[in-house]
Amino acid sequence: MTVEQAAEAFAADLAHWREVRGLAKRELARRMGFDPSYVSHVESGRHKPTEDFALRAEEALNAGKAIWKRWLDYEAAKVRTAPAPPVQAPRRAEQPYATGSAIVVEHDAARLHYDGSHYRLTMRRLLRNTGSEPISRYLIRISVDRYPGEPERSNAHYREHPLTWDELALTAACRGEAMRWQTKHDRDAFKEVWLVFENAEGRFPLYPGESVWIEYAYSVGEEKWGRWFQRAVRLPTEHLAVELAFPAALDPAVWGTETSMTAEAVPLRTALTQREENGTRIFSWSTSAPALHARYRLEWRFRSQANGTWLKESSGEPGAA
Repeated sequence: MTVEQAAEAFAADLAHWREVRGLAKRELARRMGFDPSYVSHVESGRHKPTEDFALRAEEALNAGKAIWKRWLDYEAAKVRTAPAPPVQAPRRAEQPYATGSAIVVEHDAARLHYDGSHYRLTMRRLLRNTGSEPISRYLIRISVDRYPGEPERSNAHYREHPLTWDELALTAACRGEAMRWQTKHDRDAFKEVWLVFENAEGRFPLYPGESVWIEYAYSVGEEKWGRWFQRAVRLPTEHLAVELAFPAALDPAVWGTETSMTAEAVPLRTALTQREENGTRIFSWSTSAPALHARYRLEWRFRSQANGTWLKESSGEPGAA
């Protein structure tokens, strides 16, 4: 890897493990003893990682040496380019879209369906461009962790059983048109993908003042997915809704918590509702005007089974799933 690629890989893994641990940047900064803006700058790529930062992040996130190894990769990349210093292009801001663009999510709806062996997640978002420039792409994130609290075991599991593009079977559409997609980061348990507002037939960017529905979906087997699902609000969002659909024969029980940048996890402020349709038990929950950086986590267990796996999917960020 080049120095720039190694720095991006470090930032991506830092964001991944922070999400796995369910921490806001402010809380991670507090645990590391750094100013929150510094953590944000490292994660967005505006500041390069240091040895001290990597050590503190590794300790705070208990990442099974994953973050430390990324920093060693970064140091090795710097050595390979010595003595000539790398020429670095100006870094983009944390908002990874065109300058002058700004996205508001008018409606965010997630539906997670489990058929007994695979999970299929379908995301529908109504996006509004409140900026002055057209938007031509939208970044999503897929992140899994089967053994929370056991990072070495989880890392070993995904090294042996990585997420693959074939199993994900990612699809995306906008205005009835298929969307092309490009890989930004491809890790064993972590993917970032640009959904592009174009296909072989033409382009359909999101222009200033316009709103448009996009929909994307992907699948993961139960051995890699799991029994928790998190929604992280990183773009201004006007309405957020989640629906979980499980076989009624598994006798599912579902509960949820809410976390903000300034408060520990508390029960959801509004109750989940449930109904049954054709042998499927459907749990629904929604909220209006969720706070920026809030996290909503739903967990479940199947009372007719003894064991399970674990998953996390982060989304709603400029450039996050």
